[in-house]
Amino acid sequence: MSDSPEQSPWRARILTLFPEMFPGPLSLSLSGKALEKGIWDCEAIQIRDFAEDKHKTVDDIPYGGGPGMVLKPDVLHRAILSAAEGQKGADYPIYYLSPRGRVLDQAFVKELSQKKGITLLCGRYEGIDERVLEHHQIEELSIGDYVLSGGEVAALVVLDSVVRLLPGVMGNVDTAGSESFEDGLLEYPHYTRPAEWMGREVPDVLKSGHHADIEKWRKEMSLMLTKDRREDLFLRYLEKNGKKTDFS
Repeated sequence: MSDSPEQSPWRARILTLFPEMFPGPLSLSLSGKALEKGIWDCEAIQIRDFAEDKHKTVDDIPYGGGPGMVLKPDVLHRAILSAAEGQKGADYPIYYLSPRGRVLDQAFVKELSQKKGITLLCGRYEGIDERVLEHHQIEELSIGDYVLSGGEVAALVVLDSVVRLLPGVMGNVDTAGSESFEDGLLEYPHYTRPAEWMGREVPDVLKSGHHADIEKWRKEMSLMLTKDRREDLFLRYLEKNGKKTDFS
């Protein structure tokens, strides 16, 4: 049961040919505890259930030729209508997992966490009939510039990134705000005991107890790491903040 029964859980609905993949790893750790508390819920909907022929056919050959099979628009249409029951509108957007889509970043994750829920459409084979996307005005969402066997793994990534930002999921309210990408920079290095290990020591400033110096060091390390490893993020940070740094 949720600690706040008056508040509805954040709802995730996944349209998939492999519903057994959900919640999968999301039943563990932070997301799993949040699932048990009713902070969010997860419903995997079998696309094949909406095929009306005796063979439960969900795909067919592509017009124009080419390899692979394409998921049928009529089957997907019925599945999408079923998933939309009771949660239509901007508060419950639907996304198709696709390399063509808007790339997931932390700003997008925060945006999704502020919705009441989302529906994720997982493709397989060569993809889905384009007319489904047009008819339902479905936005496409990508987790990166590479190809997966289907949208299910990408859906798990999306859900994990969003669920951890929901109120009541993170144990320390400061944790989410200090992580990589929250301020547009990569996160600073972390250290714990022992103070010396394999000849490598924890930086003195972190043992000093001077909080202002520690925060300054962490900011400098974030800037340096971002410049070295993600110049695109570094330049975007400079542009957004309208300032130079010692690392620019």
